[in-house]
Amino acid sequence: MQDSVVPATRPAAGILRGPYLWVTVGTCALVFLAAFESLAVTTIMPLVSRELDGAGLYALAFAGPLATGVIGMVAAGNWSDRRGPTAPLYASAALFVLGLLIAGTAVSMPVLVAGRLVQGLGGGALTVALYVLVARIYPGALHPKIFAAFSAAWVVPSLVGPFAAGIVAQVFSWHWVFLGVVGLVIPALLMIAPVLRGLEPPPGPAGESHPPPPWALGRLAWATLAALAVLGLNLSREIRIPGVPAAPALLAAAAVVIALLAVRPLVPRGTLTARRGLPSVILVRGLASAAFFGAEVYLPYLLIEQYAFSPTFAGLTLTGGALAWAGAAAVQGRLGSRLSHRRAAGIGALMVLGAVILALATTALHWPAAVAIAGWIFAGGGMGLLYPRLSVMTLALSSKENEGFNSSAMSIADSLGGALALAATGIVFAAFTTTTESFAGVFGLAAVLAVAAAAVAPRVTGRPRT
Repeated sequence: MQDSVVPATRPAAGILRGPYLWVTVGTCALVFLAAFESLAVTTIMPLVSRELDGAGLYALAFAGPLATGVIGMVAAGNWSDRRGPTAPLYASAALFVLGLLIAGTAVSMPVLVAGRLVQGLGGGALTVALYVLVARIYPGALHPKIFAAFSAAWVVPSLVGPFAAGIVAQVFSWHWVFLGVVGLVIPALLMIAPVLRGLEPPPGPAGESHPPPPWALGRLAWATLAALAVLGLNLSREIRIPGVPAAPALLAAAAVVIALLAVRPLVPRGTLTARRGLPSVILVRGLASAAFFGAEVYLPYLLIEQYAFSPTFAGLTLTGGALAWAGAAAVQGRLGSRLSHRRAAGIGALMVLGAVILALATTALHWPAAVAIAGWIFAGGGMGLLYPRLSVMTLALSSKENEGFNSSAMSIADSLGGALALAATGIVFAAFTTTTESFAGVFGLAAVLAVAAAAVAPRVTGRPRT
């Protein structure tokens, strides 16, 4: 009888062929559902806030999942290194579903936020468990293609998610935007179950058994502190201390410092100093996420405020970037080794930088909106080159014993990079007196982050696996 596990040494047959078909469909479905949920909530949250009288907790409903996701990433990474990805994958999916059920049945805003916190915890852990599963199931030659598929699974919801969520909320109820996803998670897990049953903890040298690494309780504590710092940064603008007018700025600065200190034990040594190899891979991932998402959320806002676009049309302008992301991810997957990792990272970072600069110039020089819209296609293409290749490099530079830690580090860089950038751009936007200056400040900050990503990108050249 054929073993249910696909050995990573089996010759590559294509991610949609032979033994990889159902695990590819199942893993991409889970990525799709997580992405859909995060994007759909953006559409329905104004309605939810109005119905539940929860304007005061509106921001926390978005910041909370990002924060708790960091904790889930660390826990799932440590658990995967100890026992393999099977148990963490099931547990994270269960938490994700539990969070959906809590949010979908909420009758008050605090309960909905609690559901979002649980959902974020499960979603963050799910991402890491899936990355470790890829390392254990697919041969290295297929990693560019499966990560390209993951990128597409993230991009497609950006095209249909907000619209579909709006239809569901109008025809049925916003509750079903949460509850409707629950029934889709189980079929996706069933597709993966056959390969999960045979996965074992990583073997020791020469096949000898060895005790699993200990629980990294210290890393979990640091992850919790980083999560609290992210929440504090997002909420710092709302805090007022009598007699201390600079309190919000001081609290924001303290939150950033705490977040950076807390993240150090959660990423490979040398990440914050751009050490060559894996540390720079993780750092580029965080910087690119910060630059891209820090600018993207303000592009529709710019078009509405400065160019009188309707909200629907302004949102649709991001479709070009989403399609470019999916297309570039597919192209780099087909090119494989013909496009080196270093070149893919460098070109991708420069494309993001160019797009942000075009958005900045459009704002400051009052250029036609078409310039920024067309430029965002380059940003999406750059991320499509960057993201899958950095994922491939992370696994290639990992051993069986630290795949979980390194996968969680990459996901943490995504989450913290985006969360810190969004909080910082919010502070910058509020600091200026005119909308033109505010938008220019936001895109200027995103450009600085993109410059940093482009500067570090040449240092991703990998080292041999240890």
